[in-house]
Amino acid sequence: MDTTELLKKVRKIEIKSRGLSRQIFAGEYHSAFKGRGMSFSEVREYQYGDEIRSIDWNVTARHNTPYVKVFEEERELTVVLLIDVSGSRLFGTTGKQKKDLITELSAVISFSAGMNNDKVGVIFFSDKVEKFIPPKKGRSHTLRIIRELLEFEPQSKKTAVSEALIFLTNAIKKRCSAFILSDMMDFSDDGQARFEHALKIAANKHDIGIIRTYDHRETTMPNVGIVALLDAETGKTMWVDTALSAVRNEYESWWKQTAAALKQTLARCKVDHVSISTADDYVKSLMALFKQR
Repeated sequence: MDTTELLKKVRKIEIKSRGLSRQIFAGEYHSAFKGRGMSFSEVREYQYGDEIRSIDWNVTARHNTPYVKVFEEERELTVVLLIDVSGSRLFGTTGKQKKDLITELSAVISFSAGMNNDKVGVIFFSDKVEKFIPPKKGRSHTLRIIRELLEFEPQSKKTAVSEALIFLTNAIKKRCSAFILSDMMDFSDDGQARFEHALKIAANKHDIGIIRTYDHRETTMPNVGIVALLDAETGKTMWVDTALSAVRNEYESWWKQTAAALKQTLARCKVDHVSISTADDYVKSLMALFKQR
């Protein structure tokens, strides 16, 4: 992609994303993250009805009268986007790939955060952390994120969600709001989510939401005869006779089992989530995720 074409795409996404953020998400976003962080403000004398747990015993001892700590909502939050850049993101059958959907979603969240005066950072991951953009504020920073979303080429095509979660836990010291944008297809052969342990640890430290992206063609296998199927992450090709109903049924069963396993995993980790397809209008889905929080 040459520079002129890239700038045109960045500008197009900026116009669309800023519009959505301003008209739809500013209120929802603020409501979703209001009061997530509290900072110490001052101490004052105890008043009837105050929480006993808020008493500052050191100040109370000095003045021989009860004093309580007063906290206020932190005005500045940190938002971190964990972006899946593995090979499977390049799939799409509706004129939009999962990569395109992730780019638009990331841009909308980034501009919404900017309107709320929050910092935004990004972790690009495959089966390793490919790139980290530390949290910052400002339009130029958001535009840099969009350029990276459009242009970034990972070294690996495989997926390991746990690597991004471990990096998040270690790199971001203060509690943040993190969004994982991925198809979340990271399961062992026995159907277990390989990232569950890392997600539990990260969710105890940070406020995590998952935006699972998928394409409708991934949910069922059409009857189109014998076809060669390419695994975008391993590069392996497999010939499959889709005319056989047993093959189509087995695939559909696998998809449903994987989706159910993911839902159960996220419930155990107490993580909010939403699934959005490349054919969906993602506005309602994003609003629904924000309202969960």
